[in-house]
Amino acid sequence: MNVEDLRWFAVLAETEHLTEAAALLGTSQPNLSRSLRRVESAFGVRLFEREHRGIRLNPYGRLALSAARASVAAVDSAQVRIDALLDPDSGTVGLAFLHSVATGLVPDLLKAFREVAPQVRFALRQEPAHDIVRDLESGDAEIAITAPRPDPDRFGWHPLERQRLCLHVPPGHPLAGRRRVELVAAAAEPFIGLQPGFGFRRVTDELCRAAGFTPRLAFEATDLATIDSLVGAGLGVAVLPEGAVRGSESGAVPVPLAGVRARREIGMAWRRQAELSPAAERFRAFVQDIKA
Repeated sequence: MNVEDLRWFAVLAETEHLTEAAALLGTSQPNLSRSLRRVESAFGVRLFEREHRGIRLNPYGRLALSAARASVAAVDSAQVRIDALLDPDSGTVGLAFLHSVATGLVPDLLKAFREVAPQVRFALRQEPAHDIVRDLESGDAEIAITAPRPDPDRFGWHPLERQRLCLHVPPGHPLAGRRRVELVAAAAEPFIGLQPGFGFRRVTDELCRAAGFTPRLAFEATDLATIDSLVGAGLGVAVLPEGAVRGSESGAVPVPLAGVRARREIGMAWRRQAELSPAAERFRAFVQDIKA
């Protein structure tokens, strides 16, 4: 077991999905599985429970994750200082991003950047918007892919894409056959949403308020895939970004929301008063260029 094994384990523990973690790390699923076996062998215990839809960290895994994060953070901190002295093109970029961009936008950006800067490494953090702001402020992350836009007085911002928002309804729902729908048409329905504090929760709350109603929440989840699954099971309806849940087999039907406000802007953020490392500055310039 080495530091990269611990780094891969931390990403796998955050995603709890082998395919998604492998995509984020730019490796194959068999390579990631072998790395996990080395970590579990070193600790002498299985760290995940296998489930039908993926894997879930067990109590031993949570202890191991705490140690792995501390070890990786210590090594990364030393490596950042050394890399900056030796070669500004081979440093480490602290990158935080939302769960909802983990299977599309972020892997695409990382893959494109690695083609021009293969020696630059990334310390990845997948977390809600409020934790992203905290990590930008503390310096644990230098750059973030996030939404909504954080305080413009403290954070720089470059827009990357605007996602259409859809109302996800159960199969057979009366609204399922619409080409588009006004959000107010679902005002009487039970809603499935994110827990308070998530950036996208603020977006959906503001949309409902603009439509003139307060949603009746049947359940508050911590990720969009769970929301989509519960809608497919008939527990309620939900507002989700188009394409945010890739490869879903829930059966939930997305119906585009009408209106110019029914969009979510995803962007790149950084702290204005912080000096970016050479590698982070190079990544920021690269993203600004290809997403001009």
